[in-house]
Amino acid sequence: MASEEPRWLTEAEQRSWRAYLRGNRELDVALDRDLHAVGVSLPEYELLSMLSEAPTGQLRMSALAALIVQSRSRVTHTAVRLERRGWVRRTPAPDDGRGVLLRLTEDGRRAITEFAVVHVESVRRHLVDVLTPEQFAALGDAMTAVREAYAAECRAAGAHS
Repeated sequence: MASEEPRWLTEAEQRSWRAYLRGNRELDVALDRDLHAVGVSLPEYELLSMLSEAPTGQLRMSALAALIVQSRSRVTHTAVRLERRGWVRRTPAPDDGRGVLLRLTEDGRRAITEFAVVHVESVRRHLVDVLTPEQFAALGDAMTAVREAYAAECRAAGAHS
C-alpha cells in the first residue's frame, strides 16, 4: 500500500497554527500565574469549579476527569492536594464499590467563590478584553467545532474497540 504525501500546512496555516499554540500556552501561563497569587493552580481551580457547578456539589472522579480533560491519575493527584486543604472530600460511590465521588466541602465552596473573582478578572484581562466581541464569538465557535470533531472521533474509536 503506497503512502500518500501528507497535506502539509500552507505558510498562512502554519502561522495561524503557531499563533494558536503560543497564544494558548501563554494564556494558560497567565491564568495559572494569577491564580497562584491567591494560592491555587489553574488545574485545581478548574476541578473545584466543576464541582461547584454540579447540582449536588459532587461528581464521580471518572466523570470529573472527562469534564476537565485530564487523566484519572492526574485528577486523583489534584484531589489529594485539595483534600489536604479541606476543600474536597473523597468517598466511595454508593452505587458501586469501585467508583469514587469527589465532593466540594463548605470550605471548598468559600474558596472557589474567592478564586472565581480572581479568575474571571484574569480571563477578561488576558482574553475577552483583548479580542473584539466578534473575534471572541468566532473563537467560541471554532473551539466548539474542534470539541465536536474530537468527540465524534472518540465515539467512532470506541465503537471499534
